[in-house]
Amino acid sequence: MVNILFVCLGNICRSPAAEAVFNAMIKKNGLEARVQCDSAGTAAYHVGEPADYRMRQFANNRGYQCTSISRQVNPKHDFEHFDYIMAMDRQNLNDLKAMARNESDRRKLFLMTDFADSGKYNSVPDPYYGGDAGFELVLDILEESCSGLIKKLQEK
Repeated sequence: MVNILFVCLGNICRSPAAEAVFNAMIKKNGLEARVQCDSAGTAAYHVGEPADYRMRQFANNRGYQCTSISRQVNPKHDFEHFDYIMAMDRQNLNDLKAMARNESDRRKLFLMTDFADSGKYNSVPDPYYGGDAGFELVLDILEESCSGLIKKLQEK
């Protein structure tokens, strides 16, 4: 079983959307028995809350269900359990690197956009304070990046 964790700051916009998009792709590709995912935030701002209502709405419009409940990264558990830990932006990646206990932990860290084929984006921007276009852009980037991650997993 391959376990993947998607991480953003508060775990209410980008990482729960990545989890929803990736879960749909896992199902579409028949990988439910081989791949599982979860999401978390580097900060505890929204622990116990569902995804932002706007992200749930925009994801739902594309057929994705954001059902996760926000939690903070737990370094001891998460670095033990997950094979890939996907940061949405460089700040998230730096925060995760600071939480890593050793080089083995650091080898599990990636930027979400590392798996995007177009190379057009180097991060998944936080849409929280922006308008509708920001949420659509996040979903566009996540669809491309998740598709690339699925391809990588299928190659293994």
